[in-house]
Amino acid sequence: MTRQNISSGAVWEDTIGYSRAVRVGSVVEVAGTTAMEGDQVLGIGDAYEQTRFILQKIEKALQEAGATMQQVVRTRIYVTDISQWEAVGRAHGEFFGDIKPASTMVQVSALIKPEQLVEIEATAIIEADENLINPNAIPYDEV
Repeated sequence: MTRQNISSGAVWEDTIGYSRAVRVGSVVEVAGTTAMEGDQVLGIGDAYEQTRFILQKIEKALQEAGATMQQVVRTRIYVTDISQWEAVGRAHGEFFGDIKPASTMVQVSALIKPEQLVEIEATAIIEADENLINPNAIPYDEV
């Protein structure tokens, strides 16, 4: 299978050895993304603004990999203050309200810079094999 690494151009990608996103076949994984632009943290003190900026960065990485936000099936949200869950969730909902990927939000003790309040990862699937869907499965909301 072909592998496509997507770079954001951040200097630490080579230092640490990671890519902003990686596409292998129909799967795109977007690395943990924070509200950094160059060496500046944006939206200091504002979890909502940081989340919006992060999701815009994720959208750009997905586009470079040939995917869209509509193809995101999973997000993982790391916050340094879980009491900010509503602000983070509101921004997430603005991008994913109709898409509704599986999502997890957890509090972590710290991110790399103290001003960073949120870090988000995403997984997208560009093409799904419709034959894998079980038509006899019970819908989740009926379980």
